[in-house]
Amino acid sequence: MITVVGSVNLDIVATGPALPRPGETVGGARLARHPGGKGANQALAARRLGAEVKLVGAVGADDMADEALKLLQSGGVDLSQVAHVNGETTGVALIAVDATSGENLIVVCPGANNVLRPGDVADLPIEHMMGVLEVPVPVLLAAAEKATGFVSLNLAPAMTIPDQLMTLADLLSVNETEAETYGDRLMTCGALVAVSLGAEGAVLYKDGKEIARAAPPKVQVVDTVGAGDTFTAALTVALIEGKSPQDALAFAVTAGALACTRPGAQPSLPHRRDVDALALGGK
Repeated sequence: MITVVGSVNLDIVATGPALPRPGETVGGARLARHPGGKGANQALAARRLGAEVKLVGAVGADDMADEALKLLQSGGVDLSQVAHVNGETTGVALIAVDATSGENLIVVCPGANNVLRPGDVADLPIEHMMGVLEVPVPVLLAAAEKATGFVSLNLAPAMTIPDQLMTLADLLSVNETEAETYGDRLMTCGALVAVSLGAEGAVLYKDGKEIARAAPPKVQVVDTVGAGDTFTAALTVALIEGKSPQDALAFAVTAGALACTRPGAQPSLPHRRDVDALALGGK
């Protein structure tokens, strides 16, 4: 069982001909609403890839909560530890997507995600754990300390975090920008460090040395929202399953590539059979 400690959002997505520059208005966009949040995305991604998953999170006591949780519920994620908080809104992400390149800009309104506390995991048995920085750091620390198995932390969005959190992790996942923010701390904390490189794939490090590198298969990119979450979840699931670092990384970049072929964060998350089929097709 993987316990995911993380955010639940409703994504409101505008897909248009170009991303706006500061002060610019871009018209002609299409509007869509999808369940999202990095914690929820990674929980559903891990579930679709074959893991048993429980989500620890919070939503508001509002009309958006059911919509934000809909795919998690139908996908078989255990939501018994998701709180519905009076007086708070469900988290919302406002996303602009370039229809040509699939690149995006995101503004997050965290709402109920900010009310999670260490007490929410105090009595919870945790084997394997995944966490993201869209919830308060103290609750991630508390969960990582309780975990008896593999601990995977996606250090996004980049922020100041204590060394203790890094040293509790078996795997730290970041993109290139986040890797620059954390600098040498990533390579000296003892964890495996995965750095995603977008269309170029990803690299896996141990103690500052590269131990694996993988390029994704060629796909038609529609929307990159959710690709990073898919990559992190897939890499975590593969390593827990005992795959070698190279095989786990190849599996993860393949899953991440598939997530780019459909719009929306959670609707685009691939199933295990599709990842395995694409991986075999590329050999």
